[in-house]
Amino acid sequence: MSEKFSELSPALIDFIGEQHIYFVGTAGAEGRVNVSPKGMDSLRILGPNDVVWLNMTGSGNETAAHVLENQRMTIMFCSFGKQPLILRLYGQAQVIHPRDADWDALITQFNDYVGARQIFRLAVDLVQTSCGYAVPHCDYKSERITLEKWAEKRSREGVEAYWAEKNTQSLDGKDTGILP
Repeated sequence: MSEKFSELSPALIDFIGEQHIYFVGTAGAEGRVNVSPKGMDSLRILGPNDVVWLNMTGSGNETAAHVLENQRMTIMFCSFGKQPLILRLYGQAQVIHPRDADWDALITQFNDYVGARQIFRLAVDLVQTSCGYAVPHCDYKSERITLEKWAEKRSREGVEAYWAEKNTQSLDGKDTGILP
């Protein structure tokens, strides 16, 4: 029931555009595996093998620490709607910070969020679909705006201070690269 592809087709790109949530999986050479749910309007398909997503400030920064050590990343989408489908994108990722040269060109792809922390760029080398028959059928209600309000209340300077306080190391004590 699963199929493998070398790139995203227009139909799969359309499927991604219809999803309200996706999941990012990463791991360092040792330590914990991290899987993070992502929402908001934070993912763009730049080409059939080129995906970028905007990482917002949060309580942890595991993905950044993992990608600095081991560039493997998987992004998973699953349909909670009537038509079941699971879609996984496998590849090598790079982390782009506001201080990096590529930031200015890529950040224009996204809404202006005070809490924008990093952009991850995934060079997709394998696309896999599977049935998703066991994924529950759920109804979408709305986006949460809690994270946006939290960041706006702190201001950009407050968010950056939060990075220095809470986002410099992973759960396994690895550097996240958030500070220059």
